[in-house]
Amino acid sequence: MNTMDMFRLDGKVAIVTGGSGVYGQHLCLGLCEAGALVIVAGNELDACEAAAEKFTKAGHKAVAMHLDLSKEESINALANQVAEQYGSIDTLVNCAVSRAGNQNLEDAEAELWEASERINGTGTMLMTKAVIKYMRKQGKGSIINISSIMGVVGPYFPMYEQNGSVSGLEYTYTKSAMFGMTKWLANFYGKYNIRVNSISPGGNNIAGTKDEIGSQALIDTYLSLTPMNRFADEHDLKGPVVFLASDASRYMTGQNLIVDGGYTNW
Repeated sequence: MNTMDMFRLDGKVAIVTGGSGVYGQHLCLGLCEAGALVIVAGNELDACEAAAEKFTKAGHKAVAMHLDLSKEESINALANQVAEQYGSIDTLVNCAVSRAGNQNLEDAEAELWEASERINGTGTMLMTKAVIKYMRKQGKGSIINISSIMGVVGPYFPMYEQNGSVSGLEYTYTKSAMFGMTKWLANFYGKYNIRVNSISPGGNNIAGTKDEIGSQALIDTYLSLTPMNRFADEHDLKGPVVFLASDASRYMTGQNLIVDGGYTNW
């Protein structure tokens, strides 16, 4: 098996939840560039269609589909449609995230916490459940959970205080929990040749503007804590997601790939 061929995804079908989002679009593009047919899935169908159209105009294979992760019937309908229409589901990237409950503990509201968990926890579980039955039948598959460095280390609160903002408890709770789910799924489904891994990205400045991140003080502090002294850009997650989706990582499961420019090294 040629090494470079192992990274190719020709003929593979990949679903990316939250596919029109900041990270989602670049994950989709990376998979497209490696040859996969990518399902750009999300609750804002117009945004998904715009992203898919951009990919197809560049010569790639991409299709937009509506997905409401708060509704089990929407999740099952998507998985069933993809499997029936394209014959397989080779990769699932769980990227969608709700930040509705992103609050400090003493400000936290149960309704907002539960709204976030309906997407981040229950929705991710149900999406994985809907897809994994097809992967079992195929005898193969790769599931990639998009976590965060906030699931690896605790928030550095002085940095957020400089911005008058917050790194909320629910986000850290969710992203930490993804590691446990990743290992559970990897251990249980390994015998079916289904691999499950996660990626923990650092902060991004994909939009390229200060307004997308926060105050200059927050930016300066974050960069000072990052050995590579920059944010992630639109290319930095494409390689890792292709690696985990492809045969290049065929003997790798239950692992968390940290892509943060060294932020968590300290």
